[in-house]
Amino acid sequence: MADIARHAGVSNGTLYNRFPTREDLIEAVFIDRLETMVALAGRALADDDPWRGLAGYLTAVCELQAADRGFNEVAARGLPPSPAAQRLQEEGQAAIARLLDRAKEAGELRADLALEDLAFVIWGISRTVEMTAGFAPRLWRRHLALLLDGFRAEGAHPLPEPPLRPEQGHPAAGRRVQAAPPAQWGGG
Repeated sequence: MADIARHAGVSNGTLYNRFPTREDLIEAVFIDRLETMVALAGRALADDDPWRGLAGYLTAVCELQAADRGFNEVAARGLPPSPAAQRLQEEGQAAIARLLDRAKEAGELRADLALEDLAFVIWGISRTVEMTAGFAPRLWRRHLALLLDGFRAEGAHPLPEPPLRPEQGHPAAGRRVQAAPPAQWGGG
């Protein structure tokens, strides 16, 4: 927080007066990204093709992650709980659930894919962006394409484990993660 105050040209007291906690500052900086994600889900629902809408939504969210390393970190961990973040997460969760339902009803999305499974997209892309930004900044697109192929209904095989329970969810599913930092998730 002291570094942020120094870079902003304000005193520590001024920064803490406006943002009493680190979580307050994180929310202020990144709440607009959550608003963007909700808007992206709304645009995806407007697409006549359910698969294109879902794939386009996930691609756009991953583009946000790749373009903004700070957001990439927040996307993987979740925003601090607050009324504003909670409302947006609930709106986003409802829209994403509709995206999934539409794609399943169209026979494009595997029937056993749960909303909570989208956490793996966010976590996986987060780590890919982090690990490859310096030498292959677009490699996350390949990773996402592989994931999307695995989401398709055609050729789906039974999954060996159930999805996360809703209370174990992730920001992609409208929940806050209470997990280890990304460096510990992938063993790296």
